[in-house]
Amino acid sequence: MATYMGPSQGTACCSKSIFRTITVRNILQFFIRSRTRGKITQRKTISVYSIYSSNISMIYDVLQAHIFETELKCVAFLVNFDKHQSPTVVFRNIPFQLAPKSISILSECRTVVFETAKVNAQYGSRTAKVVESLNDIHTWKAFKEPIPEDISKAVYTGNQLFEHLSMTKDETDYLWYIVSYEYRPSDDGQLVLLNAESRAHVLHAFVNTEYVGCVHGSHDGPGNIILNTNISLKEGQNTISLLSVMVGSPDSGAHMERRSFGIRKVSIQQGQQPLHLLNNELWGYQVGLYGEGKRIYTQEESSSVEWTEINSLTYHPLTWYKTTFAAPVGNDAVALNLTSMGKGEVWVNGESIGRYWVSFKAPSGQPSQSLYHIPQHFLKPTDNLLVLVEEIGGNPLEITVNTVSITTVCGSVNELSSPALHTQGKDPEVRLRCQRGKHISAIEFASYGNPAGDCTTFSTGSCHAALSESVVKQVISITNMMN
Repeated sequence: MATYMGPSQGTACCSKSIFRTITVRNILQFFIRSRTRGKITQRKTISVYSIYSSNISMIYDVLQAHIFETELKCVAFLVNFDKHQSPTVVFRNIPFQLAPKSISILSECRTVVFETAKVNAQYGSRTAKVVESLNDIHTWKAFKEPIPEDISKAVYTGNQLFEHLSMTKDETDYLWYIVSYEYRPSDDGQLVLLNAESRAHVLHAFVNTEYVGCVHGSHDGPGNIILNTNISLKEGQNTISLLSVMVGSPDSGAHMERRSFGIRKVSIQQGQQPLHLLNNELWGYQVGLYGEGKRIYTQEESSSVEWTEINSLTYHPLTWYKTTFAAPVGNDAVALNLTSMGKGEVWVNGESIGRYWVSFKAPSGQPSQSLYHIPQHFLKPTDNLLVLVEEIGGNPLEITVNTVSITTVCGSVNELSSPALHTQGKDPEVRLRCQRGKHISAIEFASYGNPAGDCTTFSTGSCHAALSESVVKQVISITNMMN
């Protein structure tokens, strides 16, 4: 199906929207100076306000001007973050109308040479179709990741807490910290509190191989994450195993060489007794998970561990799961729906298709991603090996194999749009094409005027040519006959 959106600016029958013209005010200004060919380069970032209502209290910080200026040259970027309004701003005594969600580039800080809103491109909406539900419990196997508890078998030891990335060296997300603690119970049965402070992304805690808690950070939260949990200890020696997890490594930002990750502080608090700091105790370290080291996600090494039927291991943290599935027929993209899982990584035929973290919800309350693409060249016609390592706990029986296809294509163009790069002419245009093997079957929407909305919610505006849809349908019909 296709959707066409006609001109939205400059149409004769359309009345102009009324917005209050504003002048850029230097609310916040930063100067970054550097030497460029012996001259001073100056950058200014200016936050500006636009008033969309006669109510003076309704102001929004949605406009910015980024200025790069030397003694002889000047270029400015005018940014409008608003999704709906097209305010007019006066920048250096020149008015500019900024389209919603757009950036305008000004040569010599006065002439618009490029505007993102005027770039014409086809876009569309995708539809996922379930082709196989992996809900047969008899086809799944599970392997519980061993929790390290013997410091004498650790690859590295030291009387300090080592930095995470210096140990993993970007070969794995996981680093085990293992320490032994001697517990002498008091007569009053006071609770024992484990406190661990980390600068990793996730921290899992185990006491004597039993799972006791987990904590993770957030994008906008503080750099440190803190785990506080009551634990049960046996009299004598106890093993505390902490799994530090990173979700990738930093790839940008100032002073990257000074950034450190991993556990910073671990302590035990027994009732009202003095805090017992464990930082300088003898720590053992294991880089990566046992299953990672054994490469049990590959066909060749999958049998190197003992897999069991899925039963009580379901929903347990740090569990590996495996099954097989057949590749869908056709050329559509293939993806796994992992909504039922928590956090971990997925392999198909020994190839990683990436980390997943569907239990970490976006502000909307939904996971930021639930479909995970499998490249076609990873797949075989049948018996594709699917292996997951689940950190938190999930239900693999609800995983589905899906095909994903573009079912709707759409685009918009107006007389002020930039000419298409793939044509010789100077007139703006937009072209709609289906993916290979498919054709346009219906026209859902077409409007010559000032339509509004996006690919799935287009609607006619105050100006609309009634023959728009019939004209486009005739063009499509002729095109299909020619092909």
